[in-house]
Amino acid sequence: MMNRPWLEHYPSEIPHTVTYEGRTLQQYLIDTAKEYPQKKALYFMGKELTYSQLYKEALKFANYLIEIGLKKGDRVSIMLPNCPQAVIGYYGTLLAGGIVVQTNPLYVERELEYQLSDSGAKFILCLDILYPRVRKVKSVTNIEHIIVTGIKDYLPFPKNMVYPYIQKKQYGIVVKVENKGNNHLFKHIMVYGNDNELNVSVSSKDDLALIQYTGGTTGFPKGVMLTHENLVSNVVMCSHWMYKGKKGEERVLGILPFFHVYGMTTVMNLSILQASQMILMPKFDAESTLKTIQKTKPTMFPGAPTIYIGLLNHPDIKKYDLSSIDACISGSAPLPVEVQENFEAVTGGKLVEGYGLTESSPVTHANFIWTKRVSGSIGVPWPDTDAKIISLETGEEVAPKEIGELVVKGPQIMKGYWNKPEETEAVLKDGWLYTGDVGYMDEDGYFYIVDRKKDMIIAGGFNIYPREIEEVLYECEKVQEVVVAGIPDPYRGETVKAYIVLKEGAQCTEEELNEFARKHLAAYKVPRLYEFRKELPKTAIGKILRRSLVDEEKAKLEKLS
Repeated sequence: MMNRPWLEHYPSEIPHTVTYEGRTLQQYLIDTAKEYPQKKALYFMGKELTYSQLYKEALKFANYLIEIGLKKGDRVSIMLPNCPQAVIGYYGTLLAGGIVVQTNPLYVERELEYQLSDSGAKFILCLDILYPRVRKVKSVTNIEHIIVTGIKDYLPFPKNMVYPYIQKKQYGIVVKVENKGNNHLFKHIMVYGNDNELNVSVSSKDDLALIQYTGGTTGFPKGVMLTHENLVSNVVMCSHWMYKGKKGEERVLGILPFFHVYGMTTVMNLSILQASQMILMPKFDAESTLKTIQKTKPTMFPGAPTIYIGLLNHPDIKKYDLSSIDACISGSAPLPVEVQENFEAVTGGKLVEGYGLTESSPVTHANFIWTKRVSGSIGVPWPDTDAKIISLETGEEVAPKEIGELVVKGPQIMKGYWNKPEETEAVLKDGWLYTGDVGYMDEDGYFYIVDRKKDMIIAGGFNIYPREIEEVLYECEKVQEVVVAGIPDPYRGETVKAYIVLKEGAQCTEEELNEFARKHLAAYKVPRLYEFRKELPKTAIGKILRRSLVDEEKAKLEKLS
């Protein structure tokens, strides 16, 4: 019998186990649209859609995908920021029996080509300004159809008329795509498509809803296979955790990107389940976020520490009314205690820390929002979720407060990695997911993360893998050796720093390396800092000691403080 000391701290409102009813994700949209047809589902820069409208537009997208050849199980890439099309495309794909492949709009061609090729996606829904990038890689992937949309498609008048000029000034390009051949305009689909109801047979337990790519220490991203059951169970757990939320009455601030599973679950899918209104923001900007909160009065605000820090550091924060916010769960990186306390003082709401991985849909742990919470802890496992700490040497469970690897088990744990059976076997053992994170559990069942077994960097909520950056920098002909590490950063959590040894006689500047990196990497992966060295610390067998470099940086910070 497994010991679960955390259950003693559960408030009566949160059940220890939950019934999931074997439903699919799209069934929640169908049910909510029928129960709350006139309830506002989306708010986007002044434009609103009801649940009835959202469902009908998702059906139009689904029917169109089937018309142009989608078969059950085909993959559909969605390369969009948070906007109505992202929600419509996601649920439309599921209604058609497809599998969503979320694609980061910041990807450069090399990254995009790898993901589309690996997933075998045949369809992609992208922004007009991303069309040239998609077009360039189309011939070396399985993509057959490109569906193009623009931010202006869902802006109210007169914003929709002005936006193209803003876009031209901001990005320096104007993209015009005709609804012709294998290029399709999303707007055309919404005007002329049919919204006939569909009844595609999908198994919640066995059929995939999503392939979500996560990086790997090898530098090759892996596609995490998440079934409907995985995603449904996690969002149902989430709804029970936030038990004070009232169905049909909440407003959720959607800054967390839906192309990350955290935003997808805690904002998009949770809102659909609870008939909440999603307030969509395509990107984070402190001032526009403060204005949006004051205007739209969200009650729930899932986020990351960098978002809350950015708001707290805004010089005019006290001029805005943020009192509508009741509950926030912070993820993606450790939540500093002072950030938690200051944000709660400003809003009057509750902000607690949680934990998860892409492989777990994503949440496994969180602090209680309205009862006992422990600062510095990731909290306790969610309903139906088991967790334990095992010895790094023996693999056996260790006693409370002993450090080891965190392993988790539950219905939200992935099916495995797409086309990567060996990598799957390495992290999934007897139903347990080996997280690679090192931590401990106290006597009360609260868990703490102290280090990462992996070398992953979390900067501004983004997962960044050093090996991928190193491989790019090694392509620079002037570089002899390179190691990339995450060093402490008070705002982003961690900052990417590259330590470089140049080839003998070579001359190179930070600016040159930065320009080189930006050609091959998404902006958030590009190192913020470079340090040139004559040599790098190594073991006796020549392995570069990344951790010693991080320890050096921490020692420097301690001296300064």
